[in-house]
Amino acid sequence: MKGGVPSMVQSLMDSIDVLTGVGPKREQALNNLDIYTIEDLLMYYPTRYEDLAVKKPSETADGEKVTFKGVAASEPVMRRFGRKKVMVTFRLTVEHETIQVSFFNQPWIAQKIVSNAELAVYGNYDKKRQRLTGMKLMLNDDEAEMQAIYPASKEIKQATIKELVFQALHKYADLLDAQIVPKQIRERYQLMGHGDVIRNMHQPSDDFTAQAARRTASFEEFYIFQMRLQLIKQMDRQNQGRAIKFDNDDMKRFIATLPFELTDAQKRVVNEILRDMRRPQHMNRLLQGDVGSGKTVVSALAMYGAITANMQATIMAPTEILAQQHARTLGNFFNPDEVRVELLTGSTKSAARRQILEDLVAGDIDILVGTHALIQPDVQFHNLGLAVIDEQHRFGVKQRAKLREIGMNPDILTMTATPIPRTLAITAYGEMDVSIIDQLPAGRKQIKTEWVRQSGYEKVLDFIKTELAKGAQAYVVTPLIEESETLDIQNAQAVHQELTEIFGPTYQVGLLHGRLANQEKEQIMADFKANAFQVLVSTTVIEVGVDVPNASVMLILDADRFGLSQLHQLRGRVGRGERQSYTFLVSDPKTQYGIDRMEAMTETTDGFVLAQKDLELRGAGDILGQRQSGVPEFKVGDPVRDLKMMTIAQEEAIETVDTPEWDQNPEIATLVELLDETMSRYRNFD
Repeated sequence: MKGGVPSMVQSLMDSIDVLTGVGPKREQALNNLDIYTIEDLLMYYPTRYEDLAVKKPSETADGEKVTFKGVAASEPVMRRFGRKKVMVTFRLTVEHETIQVSFFNQPWIAQKIVSNAELAVYGNYDKKRQRLTGMKLMLNDDEAEMQAIYPASKEIKQATIKELVFQALHKYADLLDAQIVPKQIRERYQLMGHGDVIRNMHQPSDDFTAQAARRTASFEEFYIFQMRLQLIKQMDRQNQGRAIKFDNDDMKRFIATLPFELTDAQKRVVNEILRDMRRPQHMNRLLQGDVGSGKTVVSALAMYGAITANMQATIMAPTEILAQQHARTLGNFFNPDEVRVELLTGSTKSAARRQILEDLVAGDIDILVGTHALIQPDVQFHNLGLAVIDEQHRFGVKQRAKLREIGMNPDILTMTATPIPRTLAITAYGEMDVSIIDQLPAGRKQIKTEWVRQSGYEKVLDFIKTELAKGAQAYVVTPLIEESETLDIQNAQAVHQELTEIFGPTYQVGLLHGRLANQEKEQIMADFKANAFQVLVSTTVIEVGVDVPNASVMLILDADRFGLSQLHQLRGRVGRGERQSYTFLVSDPKTQYGIDRMEAMTETTDGFVLAQKDLELRGAGDILGQRQSGVPEFKVGDPVRDLKMMTIAQEEAIETVDTPEWDQNPEIATLVELLDETMSRYRNFD
């Protein structure tokens, strides 16, 4: 029912327009703030509080915001100046001192002040002049000392939001005590009940209570989120997967033929993956490792396991460059008489594509490598057992789900060369099991990294000449392709022209950027690998997909324009062979943020350390991409700052879902209702 009169049976899901004063225009303004229901409003928490605790003038510092309580020692005087400006002034006696009080552009205050009446004023104190610029007038003792400050908009003032919250707290008071977090968890970590959280978030009695409420609200958010992830993981495991019964002896013989020894970390994660594949439950595992840690070898062994079980495998990459790299690597890795590897991308010719699709459905292809072309409706496998997704954060959720649908619900192994700090691993990828390769292959020399100011640029070029004379090759990376009128930074075309003059004719300089056609990129990369070019000037297109063991120098211009994770990825393009390799970061950062990044790059080559630093400096959205990161926006909690709390919430959620009939506990019916809605959406999406 409209007009501020709720229905007889109230629910926190009632539309916001049941509150008095909410008509169509105000309802739309609230909707624009994502407030549609009473629950939305009650969960629309303040961003901060103003402490209105009363103090004496002698206790107050100059410029401090403070509340003075006293007696109006004069009638108010209202002065107008300019067209719309008004100032109301009066004297306030506090203790034995008289304070001059001024309110600007609040003419209604003159009607509220009566000489000799007790009142309190919150404002900014000028101690030298004994003047208070008023911000809030309080005429009774009912005002809370901690005043909530809400994010508002042009369409609706925060005072209106505060009044509506007050109204909802009273009208729906009986519905606030349903719990989110089970009692034993609340007691274990000294958390408030859900109703107390809501009341004390909006109307705390003091700072301690406000902080305690915010702490519990953060945990509630994390716990709900982790419960959703654990239930999704549980549902995935219950999916009717297929046990991939690989030939263990065949696997051992194949590994023994490798021209290198697997690292202990590689052996561990291979065992984790193969153990999952043997189970009849659906596998959903994330494989993460630093640059050059050997993820491709691990995925190849997993795919070979599927092949020994008479199944097919596929690997999907985000770009044609990377897909082509995988096809070449896997083609060299396996004996073509035993394992047939094919490549399918958007550039595959029609006749070749038709033949690949025919052979695929007939079971004549063992491994299909591709891009988004793999998830087209006409791509049908004979018996797909394992699907590998490379650089998985570059794919949207729908694309990843689509790959799961092809074949017969294949096991999923996702990979990323971007080291993921634990903060993101338990948020963006919390529904997956995680395998980490935290060890580089033996014999790899550590890449020496140096930050160089622009003034040292020529010395770096001289060093590159020395390396080229030894038979090495070098990358030079710039942020832009062409000259920009707005950014005074290097660009690939200008740098290519400059370095051609400096290094030529003795050495050849190539140019690679994203605007080239795929065939041109492929040819340039092949030429560089064949040493037709000794220097390759490029944009970040060489971040993935190029593996040139002979390249020993990475020069990154305007390096402060890149994030840490991207710089680390670029650095990983060298150090692939036996040569000692070097990375030079040329930049003159003008902010502490830029300086911090340069220093971090020179202090460590550990990608996980840099990823955590990047997360702290830039945030999750910038690292993984806002649209595809999968990292939720929490209203109160901060998973970077509150990592320990997020970890505890994850542990408690795992224990909860593993408890028989946990969802039958009437105390947490509200939680179950929230989770049922999520699971329903997930089932429909799948």
